[in-house]
Amino acid sequence: MATALTEAELASVRTALPMWQVDAQALTRSVRAPSFLAGIDWVVAIAAAAEELNHHPDIDIRWRTLRLALSTHDVGGVVSDLDVALAARIDAIVAGSET
Repeated sequence: MATALTEAELASVRTALPMWQVDAQALTRSVRAPSFLAGIDWVVAIAAAAEELNHHPDIDIRWRTLRLALSTHDVGGVVSDLDVALAARIDAIVAGSET
């Protein structure tokens, strides 16, 4: 079961995930892929990670830019430990490929 984060924990997330916008309701990030197909490959990899965690992001695809939003409905639509875990997985997926 997911656990909602406290304000102190959210402050730590801001340091641990510097590429993400962090507030109590969501973690958000935009990433730009080197090509449209590379972006789609990222979506497939993110989907696989989401399935493993049984936690699914909102993904908006605009040509080479992916806009990602993570929040947990099970704990009232706020940021949880699952969001942080998925954000870290997403960072690993796109690391070194962003242009």
